[in-house]
Amino acid sequence: MSEARKWMLELQRFANPNTNTTGSEGLSNENKTYYHDTLIDNAEPYLVHDQFGTEINIPEHGGKTVEVRYFDVLDKNTTALTEGVTPDGNNLTMGVKTATISQYGDYVTMSDVLNMTAIDPILVQATKAMGSQAGRSLDTITRDVITAGTNVLYAPEVDGDTITEITERDDLNDKCILTPDVIMRAQAMLEANLAEPINGSYVAIIHPYAAYDLMRSPEFIEWHKYAQPGELYRGEIGMIGNVRFVKSTEAKIVTVTSAGSEVNADPPAEGGGDSGDDSGVTTTAVFLTMVLGKDAYATTYATGLGLEHIVKPLGSGDDPLNQRCTAGWKATKTAIRLKEQNMVRIESAGHFSGTAQAN
Repeated sequence: MSEARKWMLELQRFANPNTNTTGSEGLSNENKTYYHDTLIDNAEPYLVHDQFGTEINIPEHGGKTVEVRYFDVLDKNTTALTEGVTPDGNNLTMGVKTATISQYGDYVTMSDVLNMTAIDPILVQATKAMGSQAGRSLDTITRDVITAGTNVLYAPEVDGDTITEITERDDLNDKCILTPDVIMRAQAMLEANLAEPINGSYVAIIHPYAAYDLMRSPEFIEWHKYAQPGELYRGEIGMIGNVRFVKSTEAKIVTVTSAGSEVNADPPAEGGGDSGDDSGVTTTAVFLTMVLGKDAYATTYATGLGLEHIVKPLGSGDDPLNQRCTAGWKATKTAIRLKEQNMVRIESAGHFSGTAQAN
């Protein structure tokens, strides 16, 4: 018998036939829960846009389309009643909003060699990466629905003492900075539309680049300076007037291009405004800040088909040599705008409008 064969037999003497692995029955449920919780924990910080929507679930076997009914506000009636005469009365006008859920997901494949040689637990790291991707993906689905609303307010161009109102996105430039005055305009629009606040205040979802311009104002109150501090929203940074701000790198950025009068081949300096190329075309990043009231939108998914973590061990599927395992996520999701009058989209540029990229 060879020395190698003897060595292998000696090792088997010390092997425990009851050794548990990640695929063993005794630990499978525990590991499944652990990895699922890890995925959720890494997804939640990105779900900023979901936390202010009304959650509507579709029950099992309830189809893929959700239908939300609502009644329009009745007009005032200032006509005095005639004594003894029954008036004609009024009619309720009902509107319907519908949305269809879709399924989303992704996965990564890991080799047996990678799992055996990686210094860090590769499945844990993959799960964290999957959670980040899932959170950002699902958040973007909601974000893109609500930022397509019809109520829009453009930050005016401020050049010294001269203020020029802007009425189109294409006219925004790096002097169209988000200011407390613009925020108060949005608040006034919501109040005039009878939009109910969320927990007593309106909420604005803002990108860090837009927040930079706003937070330098003395009117901005940081969250730890609230007169009556309470429970904070995920990502909350402060407030102006009756609008609380939640900061997120996932707040939407779009870009507009225009033909410049001068050629600028040099890269833009930080805060230097639009970038250019040798054709004279400039690109300006526009930041979309969403100011929200209660019941402005809803997020919906099917019961039993929420965010799920899926791990396939070595040998699953078409893997005859046990060389591949996978980790992934799957979820059903959609969002729907319920009341356009309960949300205002503010579009502004600013100090970072020459360097920021669309997301």
